[in-house]
Amino acid sequence: MQVQFKVNGKDRSLDVPPNTLLVHALREHLHLTGTHVGCDTAQCGACTVMVNGRAIKSCNTLAVQHQGAEVTTIEGVAAADGTMHPMQAAFKECHGLQCGFCTPGMVMSAIDLCEHHPDASEAEVRALLDGNMCRCTGYQNIVKAVQMGGKAMSAAASVATASA
Repeated sequence: MQVQFKVNGKDRSLDVPPNTLLVHALREHLHLTGTHVGCDTAQCGACTVMVNGRAIKSCNTLAVQHQGAEVTTIEGVAAADGTMHPMQAAFKECHGLQCGFCTPGMVMSAIDLCEHHPDASEAEVRALLDGNMCRCTGYQNIVKAVQMGGKAMSAAASVATASA
């Protein structure tokens, strides 16, 4: 089946079998390997991407379901000049990762979380990231990173609004 969508700002067209999961279309057909395959059951969140501005788990949705959609992977969140997204910078600053396997999905979920809950408390962050598993960190630094990233995202949005 032919699937046309926008991935990280670029129009893409793929010819894939109808049962191709979005995660496999991204990794195997578009070579965007930052989106990880963890559990294949939508439990771990390593495959999280944005579709039309909302975080979804790409391991339990078919590529053909996203005809015409706008998909953003971890490779697409940094600025064109390579400047990290505020959430990526916060994860780095707060040491919100160890092995890094969960990090791309965690960052994608955190961006979505902070766009909808910019001032989330520690308890809210923990609850809202419930679908993302990290086996290394114990989440403390991840929670700090999400809160720091959320503040930076809010500040950047305020600056953009003021200059518009």
